[in-house]
Amino acid sequence: MVKNNVVCMKWGKIYGPEYVNILYRMVKRNLTAPFRFVCLTDDPAGIEDGVETIPIPFFPEPSPEHYRKCQAWRKLLLFERTLFDLEGTVFFLDLDVVIVGNLDVFFDYSDKLAIIENWSQPNQLIGQSSAFCFKVGKYSQLLESYCANPDRTAERYLTEQRYITKFLGPNNFAYFPAEWCRSFKMHCLPGGILNSLITPTKIPAKARVIVFHGNPNPPDALAGVWGRPVPWYKRFYKTVKPTKWIAEYWR
Repeated sequence: MVKNNVVCMKWGKIYGPEYVNILYRMVKRNLTAPFRFVCLTDDPAGIEDGVETIPIPFFPEPSPEHYRKCQAWRKLLLFERTLFDLEGTVFFLDLDVVIVGNLDVFFDYSDKLAIIENWSQPNQLIGQSSAFCFKVGKYSQLLESYCANPDRTAERYLTEQRYITKFLGPNNFAYFPAEWCRSFKMHCLPGGILNSLITPTKIPAKARVIVFHGNPNPPDALAGVWGRPVPWYKRFYKTVKPTKWIAEYWR
């Protein structure tokens, strides 16, 4: 039985099957150990062979007032005590990441759940769940506690990534080394008005995963568009020049 599992999730209409397919190809190029690649999805159409598709199970979403603030609570499904027929370690990746380095190190990094530390909220016990790694069945309390009262959990923690790290507490999870997972907006763009003037050309040293949280996403940044309308007074910094290096990796 393969013990290394890379898992992603696709639901709704935000991301098409090409995001799953490209993520699968990036993983294949950057993971040397045998692995299973699994996508939990409500629509497997267009997803290529080699990707195992599993229907997303029922999940009790929080009420609309809380769901509007965070649509990613169903990531907690991964903490089911018995996760389909998966064994070993799960490395979860969001669909809008770009892999730029070897991934083997993530699987052996820690016996605890390991996650990115949120770049914009350092030293506050807040993770960033675009990438996290854990042993199958080890953290079922995360799902069970949430399901006991979804609205209370969402009201208290606001987002699934805050919930994961704050619920577990500082001694029960680990952060990945900071240089492994970097933010495109915070670590690749020049920042401020320079976003309108300077083309991003450098990948942060020792980076393995570039996270595209919010806007832009990889194909938008490649094309030089933000991907979402912004107020006129933010257009001088919520912008990106065509970032050609993305094409080398996001394929």
